[in-house]
Amino acid sequence: MIDIVLLTFLIIIAVAIIRTKDSFAVVMLAGIYGLLSASFFVAMDAVDVAFTEAAVGAGISTLLMLVVISMTGRKEKPTRHKPLPALFIVIITGGLLIYGTLDMPHFGSEDAPIHNHTSPRYINDSMQEIGIPNIVTSVLASYRAFDTFGEVVVIFTAGIGVLTLLSIGRAKENDDEIESINDSMHRQHLVIRIVAKMLIPFIFLFALYVQFHGDFGPGGGFQAGVIFASAIILYAMLFGLVTARKVINQTFIQFIAALGVLIYGSVGIVSLMNGGNFLDYNVLSSNPITGQHLGILIIEWGVGCTVASVMVVIFFNFAGRRERKQHKKPPQDKESSIC
Repeated sequence: MIDIVLLTFLIIIAVAIIRTKDSFAVVMLAGIYGLLSASFFVAMDAVDVAFTEAAVGAGISTLLMLVVISMTGRKEKPTRHKPLPALFIVIITGGLLIYGTLDMPHFGSEDAPIHNHTSPRYINDSMQEIGIPNIVTSVLASYRAFDTFGEVVVIFTAGIGVLTLLSIGRAKENDDEIESINDSMHRQHLVIRIVAKMLIPFIFLFALYVQFHGDFGPGGGFQAGVIFASAIILYAMLFGLVTARKVINQTFIQFIAALGVLIYGSVGIVSLMNGGNFLDYNVLSSNPITGQHLGILIIEWGVGCTVASVMVVIFFNFAGRRERKQHKKPPQDKESSIC
């Protein structure tokens, strides 16, 4: 029953997102959609997927989109175009996708190959081969380690792309004026700032718990990295970018993003040098199970470093561009923005 209710809410929110022209409403609805999707995954006992959806889909993605809206504006500008060619392409593409699913087994079918071959293989043999209670971590960090390495490289590449497109030269002489603007904006939120100061250390602690507890329960480098970045973004939103830049060195954050990918790839190189395959953790120790634990621990740390750093880099570049844009406005606009 709960599955049907959640699915109904998801459909309603999806329709509302399509029809609304208010960008802020779209972001809020998308965040609610992500949170309900996480609840839907929990109801289906996919806790690891729910954790990721809550942290990324309903969490940091919403924050980043709100920063973008502050730059682009809340209302969507009407555009005149002929939708018929686009509608034709969508219909053709949708028809091809539906045609491609005709040979697939029915959803939830017990006779599906994944239920007869792949899933039993992981469920029955992963504990003996990997020695980790969390099968999801075993699959992502060991059996599919090369695929996960590609995902980390994609995240790092996305960060480099944002850094290249939105990187702006900072004028140090204007930092004092911008800092005064931030102080004026955030002085009225004194209670929130005090509470955030108390919560941020616990958010960091929880991120470390998720990072190193992924072998035994839901979590891992992806979720921990997003949680860690969320704490830094929360600090920057409440205390201003100028203050955050004094605490967080941007060059060091960019270095950590590259270091995470390097750590992950180095595990594969060490595996090759020890006579194994790329990212074959068995050769990292005399005991294969110990090697698996060591390899997964190191690559998960690399994933967490890259994900957290890239999220922070993206936020700082978007928010920094918005801040400079506001700083260049006429004096009356600055006063209205402060209010």
